[in-house]
Amino acid sequence: MMNKSLSLIGLASRARKVSSGEFSVEKAVKTGYANLVIVANDASDNTRKKFNDMCKFYETPIIFYSTKEELGHALGKEYRASLAILDENFAKGIIDKIESPLV
Repeated sequence: MMNKSLSLIGLASRARKVSSGEFSVEKAVKTGYANLVIVANDASDNTRKKFNDMCKFYETPIIFYSTKEELGHALGKEYRASLAILDENFAKGIIDKIESPLV
């Protein structure tokens, strides 16, 4: 069973408020459309450092969460190491669910 934060990511995806894949996420951050970047815990060190540095520079919130397989499954795809949430309210909701998983 998926947890609530992954379900919310899936809902954002169905609302077309998610950009996934390395190139698309990078573009969303650099153009200012990304309200939150989520990188899988099992992503490569290079990917984790790249997005961490980029999000710090562009002042975009970033969370390291879940696995590539679980993030991809939440989006209805196979594997996703990174994704950007493009809607401010979805981003706030996902952050709330990740930081307090019992609520």
